[in-house]
Amino acid sequence: MKKNKVAIIGAGPGGLTAGMILAHQGYQVDIFERDASVGGRNARMTLDGKYHFDVGPTFLMMRFILEEVFALTGRKTADYLDIRSLDPLYRLQFADGRAFLPTLDKERMREQIERLFPGNYEGYQRFLEREAKKFDMVTPCLQIPYGKLTDLLHTRLLKAAPYLDVHRGLFDYLGDYFENEQLRISFTFQAKYLGMSPWLCPATFSIIGFIEHTGGIHHPIGGLNRISHAMAKVVEEDGGKIHLSTPVQQVKVRDGRAVGVQLQDGTTVSADHVVVNADFGHAVHTLFPRESLRRWTPEKLQKKGFSCSTFMLYLGVDKKYDIPHHNVCFAPDYKLNVKEIAEKLVLSEDPSIYVQNASITDPTLAPEGHSTVYILVPIANQRSGIDWNEVKGRFRDKVLELAEQRAGMEDLRKHIVVERMITPANWAANGVHEGATFNLAHNLGQMLYLRPHNAFNDIKDCYLVGGGTHPGSGLPTIYESGRISANLIMNAQS
Repeated sequence: MKKNKVAIIGAGPGGLTAGMILAHQGYQVDIFERDASVGGRNARMTLDGKYHFDVGPTFLMMRFILEEVFALTGRKTADYLDIRSLDPLYRLQFADGRAFLPTLDKERMREQIERLFPGNYEGYQRFLEREAKKFDMVTPCLQIPYGKLTDLLHTRLLKAAPYLDVHRGLFDYLGDYFENEQLRISFTFQAKYLGMSPWLCPATFSIIGFIEHTGGIHHPIGGLNRISHAMAKVVEEDGGKIHLSTPVQQVKVRDGRAVGVQLQDGTTVSADHVVVNADFGHAVHTLFPRESLRRWTPEKLQKKGFSCSTFMLYLGVDKKYDIPHHNVCFAPDYKLNVKEIAEKLVLSEDPSIYVQNASITDPTLAPEGHSTVYILVPIANQRSGIDWNEVKGRFRDKVLELAEQRAGMEDLRKHIVVERMITPANWAANGVHEGATFNLAHNLGQMLYLRPHNAFNDIKDCYLVGGGTHPGSGLPTIYESGRISANLIMNAQS
């Protein structure tokens, strides 16, 4: 049987995953990427020709999913990527000076928990035991599509139902294991991967902390952006084509079916299937013909909940810092900080910050004796109405001061050689709807069947990948979205 043509909009992780699998199966794959390089928010940024950064994700978890995707094309990740495991996983710095450095080493974990949070190690053991079962039950539910209501009766989901904990908040749920509030925060801050508050995020996502504490956190040499480049290489090795600096203007629809794409230069490319890897909110407003949308119109989208945004600083500095690869510095009143981001939609006077000091692991990112410093601050999305042109300079100075005071980066401002700043307004201008870098929120009303379907229900032969569709944001789940959509396309032709 002659394999169909597939047009993929966007060479981000989801589009590349689908492209890898389909190209290996003999489909004619064309990926159209508006930028000059692959990756999307998983791309590389280079400043001054010598300081290299990941634009977005910096944590690689659930490495086995990446390995499974490569195995589907008959390949091994080790042939394309040099991936290192991190120890400690990260440093969690609390405002009272207490520093917690989680590790996979059980004896070191026991010592730290008993020293910092006396009496809580037994709860940690129970956490690992119960969450292991939850992980085994819930993970398979994230690997299948939910395109129709009856999919909610799938055997996998029914078996997992007692473990989903969807009606409990993540922070409250962790109270089942830990009495100490800081220790609870240590296992709920991961809600930031979803752009949500730990007090509002469903307890389903307690498995993220479990995943970190059992599977580890990893770093590919060169940055996580190297994964996208490796995937692109596989696509091309199997005959797929990647068209860089080639933005798509619109999905072409005929009689309710996607029949190709129209490029910004006016060229029309026919296809049997179209995969959309653009930000979902942006796609609804720009890529789909308005008359083709029913369930997901711009008006209905505006009633949906969206994740927070992020304020970013990428710094090339002429100094090496002796702090861990990943560092999270919590605000003195972390709950208030999170509430200001997720509910009040205001700029925090005393925010939490994340600092990546990747050069301590990876010498390829900066010249000898220099380093790259990546700072991320969770912040309200563009629905806040914050005027970033007015406040960005003051906020930058505050963030750098916090990095110096709380992250242990003394005199950081004196060592900056080159820098770049990205605000929520910049994200929005670059095609991220509402500047919500983690896309649609992951609340109960926007999960599984209630999240945009991988087989886009408004347009036949159109498929969605990325953080805005099932199973959600975060690199492992985005890879899964690509795998699910590729399987749907192959099943449609079989």
